[in-house]
Amino acid sequence: MIARDEAIAAIVARMDDTDLVLSTTGMISREVFATNDRSGNFYMLGSMGLLSSLGLGLAVLSPQHRIWVLDGDGSALMSLGTLPLIATERPPNFVHIILDNEAYESTGGQPAISASADLAAIGKSCGYRHVDRVASRDELERALDAYPPDAGPRLMLVKAAIAPVEGIPRVSHAPAAIRDRFVAHIRND
Repeated sequence: MIARDEAIAAIVARMDDTDLVLSTTGMISREVFATNDRSGNFYMLGSMGLLSSLGLGLAVLSPQHRIWVLDGDGSALMSLGTLPLIATERPPNFVHIILDNEAYESTGGQPAISASADLAAIGKSCGYRHVDRVASRDELERALDAYPPDAGPRLMLVKAAIAPVEGIPRVSHAPAAIRDRFVAHIRND
């Protein structure tokens, strides 16, 4: 397994200035914020399970942007009905990355059912154009480089270790500020 913060750093390194990044509640948003806070990032605070729907809407309405959805396994499981909708709409600019540590880490590490519910197989059966399962840094690097930017919708299941990182700050922007700077970023492109 790969450490989640290491995976996030590798993913963020692949993004360009026009890419839009949506990160789910909890540690994923905190680690994206600590790794590369930018106006093109939307940090979902307190609304677990809604990120893939938001990402789909953005992908359809903003085809000039590549949309990176950094989801957790618990969040993805909460919104399984969105996966076939994403696959049916087929946005070529949509990259759905599920960081799966098989736990609800932000609330105490309770086990999630992703250990037995195969999210990659679910994505494949829904009809995502490309589905990858990775568990190491090398596999992640290869998967990130495997397809051109318009090869979506893509789903990448990253098996991540529960590896708490000390000193990760909370997102310091207020929700309204996150929204406003994100919208301004989209409008300025």
